Amino acid sequence: MPNDQPPVPSSALTGPLVVTLAYDRLCTFEFGIAVEVFGLSRPEMGSGWYRFAVAGVDAGPMRATGGLTFTVDGGLDLLEQADLIIAPGWRGIDEPVPEALCTALRAAHQRGARVISFCSGVFVLAASGLLDGRQATTHWRYTDTLHQRFPTIHVTPDVLYVDTGTVMTSAGTAAGLDLCLHIIRRDFGTDAANSVARRLILPAHRDGGQAQFIRQAVPRPHESTRLGPLLDHMRRTLDGTHTVEALARRVGMSRRTFLRRFEAATGTTPARWLLTERLNRARSLLETTQTSIEEIAVVAGFGSAATLRHHFRQVLSTTPGAYREAFGPHSDTSTGSEAFGVSAGL
Repeated sequence: MPNDQPPVPSSALTGPLVVTLAYDRLCTFEFGIAVEVFGLSRPEMGSGWYRFAVAGVDAGPMRATGGLTFTVDGGLDLLEQADLIIAPGWRGIDEPVPEALCTALRAAHQRGARVISFCSGVFVLAASGLLDGRQATTHWRYTDTLHQRFPTIHVTPDVLYVDTGTVMTSAGTAAGLDLCLHIIRRDFGTDAANSVARRLILPAHRDGGQAQFIRQAVPRPHESTRLGPLLDHMRRTLDGTHTVEALARRVGMSRRTFLRRFEAATGTTPARWLLTERLNRARSLLETTQTSIEEIAVVAGFGSAATLRHHFRQVLSTTPGAYREAFGPHSDTSTGSEAFGVSAGL
């Protein structure tokens, strides 16, 4: 995507070093996710943004899915400098993981590097022993195999990703994007994650009721100029009562026409859109203020703390108190063990 700001030279970047593994028969899509999120110039983020490098697992020119061949920035020695290491899939769940790679991953993790996997890349982390005794997830096709081969791993199916602090795993293919946005949020905050999500044209909540700990970033374009001001009005008055009939009258439509156009513009119903926005407001207040949960519930439109807690559990699989502890103004998100997301269904 074009950007009007001049790029920050890669040599001038001072942020965490992200090293992505590459190997013969590379999973091109998963590798592309890592490049797209961490490897592109993002001048709006300044010089503290991520540095990026590719470490080759195998020697010489390597092949990638789709008939590509490629070279890399260096070998496994790059892992010695990495702050974040990505295993973007693996060439086959029955393919052995080289012991040299396992050794390098263990050493990097012991030194303090975070290690993450996309999809089948979980088998690389499992082979290295980094998932022993931890929660982990992978593509739904592989969860049974992962559990059978590595019984000490607490396999968590039907989630988008699992964050255990320094080791993180994502579900199949595109769920790697959700995990990457989560990492950006941890490292640089919600605004940075939303900025990247906008460039990726990604919403925070995808079909299937999945929940991620990132604020909704990109609403779909409004089909009608009448709906844009209406959505702004609803955001300003989240603590008000918004019936379908009243909203339809406000934009001069029949109830049936309003519901059809609202779903076409937002991809959801007015009730669900309001719930998402109210949760977003509550999460923002929990992240940035010490306002009581009862008061947040009222301001965000839930009416009571009990109702707020109910929806947090239903949608985000956590409580307002636990969310504030993890992401509030005095939290340390570098520790802890959480499985994020429900009903991955990818």
